[in-house]
Amino acid sequence: MTELRHRGATDKELQHQNSKDKGSETEGKERDGASDNETKSDSGVPEVPVSADDTPEVLNKALSGLSSRWKNWWVRGILTLAMISFFFIIIYLGPMVLMMIVLCVQIKCFHEIITIGYSVYHSYHLPWFRTLSWYFLLCVNYFFYGETVTDYFFTLVQREEPLRILSKYHRFISFALYLTGFCMFVLSLVKKHYRLQFYMFGWTHVTLLIVVTQSHLIIHNLFEGMIWFIVPISCVICNDIMAYMFGFFFGRTPLIKLSPKKTWEGFIGGFFATVVFGILLSYVMSGYRFFVCPVEFNNDSNSFTVDCEPSELFQLQDYGLPPVLKSITGWTTVKLYPFQIHSIALSAFASIMGPFGGFFASGFKRAFKIKDFANTIPGHGGIMDRFDCQYLMATFVNVYIASFIRGPNPSKVIQQLLALRLDQQLHIFNSLKVHLTEKGLLPALEEAA
Repeated sequence: MTELRHRGATDKELQHQNSKDKGSETEGKERDGASDNETKSDSGVPEVPVSADDTPEVLNKALSGLSSRWKNWWVRGILTLAMISFFFIIIYLGPMVLMMIVLCVQIKCFHEIITIGYSVYHSYHLPWFRTLSWYFLLCVNYFFYGETVTDYFFTLVQREEPLRILSKYHRFISFALYLTGFCMFVLSLVKKHYRLQFYMFGWTHVTLLIVVTQSHLIIHNLFEGMIWFIVPISCVICNDIMAYMFGFFFGRTPLIKLSPKKTWEGFIGGFFATVVFGILLSYVMSGYRFFVCPVEFNNDSNSFTVDCEPSELFQLQDYGLPPVLKSITGWTTVKLYPFQIHSIALSAFASIMGPFGGFFASGFKRAFKIKDFANTIPGHGGIMDRFDCQYLMATFVNVYIASFIRGPNPSKVIQQLLALRLDQQLHIFNSLKVHLTEKGLLPALEEAA
């Protein structure tokens, strides 16, 4: 009886405790109702529509008798040759066309990544957000391309009054444009969607950082000489193709879990093939001024010119061979362009670190359960799928040039001097004259004149 009474008392206490918990839970729901609704509104399962087969019907019919593995091989091969041919055509058309292509690729990559964000977070119903994303793209491009115009078109900018004003206040105008977009974003915030809107705000800015900044660096590399644009991009393309070929025919050992189809055989084979390709391509291109001369703006013709006296970097020099190679080849020296030595570093980076851009993209796609960024190119996916490694390469080339190649630029110094007041220019002139006289250079120059 005592045990029954004790058990009954315990049951009553449990019932009382449960009723208190339910009451407090109800109070919590009433108190936090708004936040729960907001959480439900912000939450969304990452779902991106699976793209359909985009292979042209002609290729489907022609390759209908092959297995899916070989069909994919032929589709990728045919489209790769088509893209390489297009690449040769735009190189022939010159630096202006290359810059326009870089801008178009940048816009398309931005569109593909932003579209995934809209699909993942179901944000199509958010007010003004699609417009704001493209507005921020416009602002960032205005800032970067304005800086480029000021650097490389200085004489043209100084000649035209409107351009001179825009150049002088360029950074302030850029900041004002961005601040306008920021205020528009704050004013567009909607109750129950705050978290989702900040997700997309961050998504947009990370995309801008990855895409626009890197394309800006690509154009800076192009102005140093088309060879700094073509060789790195070609090395990445070569590595992508040769790693695929070696992996397709000889691949047995998986390389990384993010990309199960990538193998060590493809990675190593692609490395050696890319280094050899980089050395040979550099040798061919170093002999042409069209590729090695910096891209400059001619004030007389108001157009870009690619003509100069090639620097020592692009002049053949004798290099002594190591004893091992001397015994094998019988040669004591070999003639190489110094740029070929630098091309080894470029091709090595394209082979070792470049693929990590692809692995990063693979992880991104796996996170959102998609195969490709888009279905723009049959067998290859979207434009971003083809340029995921190029962006790492662009940054490396820009840092490499600044660290090991580029020295003080006299034209940039002159641009800064011309921007000074006349009395400041005269002061610098007198100081420089005294310095040259003390060095004994000025009398020699006067006698020569």
